[in-house]
Amino acid sequence: MQIYKGELMDGPKKSNTLATGLAMFSMFFGAGNVVFPLALGQVSQNNTFFAILGLLITAVGVPFMGLIAMTLYDGHYKVFFNRIGKTAGFLAALFIMGLIGPFGALPRCIALSYSTLQLYFPEMSIFAFSFVSCLIIFAFTYKKNSILDVLGYVLTPILLISLGFIIIKGLFVSPEMPITDVNRFDVFTRGLKDGYQTMDLIGAFFFSSVILSCLKAETKQAEKNNDNAIIKMTLKSSIIGAFLLSVVYIGFSFVAAFHSESLSNVPQDQLIGMIAIHVLGPFAGVFACIAVSLACLTTAIALAAVFAEFLHQDIFKSKIGYIPALVGTLIVTFFISTLNFMGIASILFPILQICYPALITLSVLNIAYKLFHFKPVKTPVLAVLIISLINYFVI
Repeated sequence: MQIYKGELMDGPKKSNTLATGLAMFSMFFGAGNVVFPLALGQVSQNNTFFAILGLLITAVGVPFMGLIAMTLYDGHYKVFFNRIGKTAGFLAALFIMGLIGPFGALPRCIALSYSTLQLYFPEMSIFAFSFVSCLIIFAFTYKKNSILDVLGYVLTPILLISLGFIIIKGLFVSPEMPITDVNRFDVFTRGLKDGYQTMDLIGAFFFSSVILSCLKAETKQAEKNNDNAIIKMTLKSSIIGAFLLSVVYIGFSFVAAFHSESLSNVPQDQLIGMIAIHVLGPFAGVFACIAVSLACLTTAIALAAVFAEFLHQDIFKSKIGYIPALVGTLIVTFFISTLNFMGIASILFPILQICYPALITLSVLNIAYKLFHFKPVKTPVLAVLIISLINYFVI
């Protein structure tokens, strides 16, 4: 989840749009983006095309819609959420930050790194791995560290190359596509719901400000306050990021679908490791697994820094320092991460199924407000939230 920082210059260049698009891919690509497309293909088999349509809507279209929505609000999440009320907006922001922080996405990244590497180090303890991971995260976040920028520039190309090898070779050496008895509507619906599990819409709310800052830094002085110019640049970069995510999702889903029979008893959190070994062999596979693990770990580093800063500034109003906030974040993260990926996923699943439709509704209505002055927001968001609750617990 690295954001690429270009040098200040007279005006935007195509390379900056490309770099920002790569940064968006890196920002969104975390643990859920690895696991759920593979798991979707594993069960969808010959109906994977319909499953991936659902996934692309909620795991690509919706997050980038959220990013555009936040761009219209200049990346200010407080203004964005306060449209449902000051208190409700604050509680929503706090709740969502907790989900992408120590109670959800952050420990999930550590847990997937562990699950992926465990195939090569079966004696490794989740407690020891999580403890060491938290120490590494602390080392990279207690002060601003230029090494993170280097990791961002180096890791994303390595990660893309590794994923590309897995996808391309996985498709070329694939057996005949198995046939599933699950109907097309059911796999499409599952694709929609699995897209919630990537949590990318939630990430878009809080990382949009970083992306906008980078774009403004690389824009002509006369255009820095030009909303149309910034939105246009964001759209161009979003197309690149969305394209890369879509390619990886489609490739992952179809590779898992073709090889689903050999993956029938493999847990979701070990799918990427098993596919890498199966497709690339044990030696090349270990490098792909390490690349995925590092990607998850660097995502965790960014999440930890963002949440600790949120605690420091927004919750405690600088009464508690950044370092204590970071330590507290990592202590909670450590304990949650020891639940393993599937344990964390089981906790997040009902929360995301209930909350995601309301967040999508809020994004659409906030866009409508900015573009068409459509004012209703509180009642529609509350109505969708109630319907989601009823749908999950009753229907």
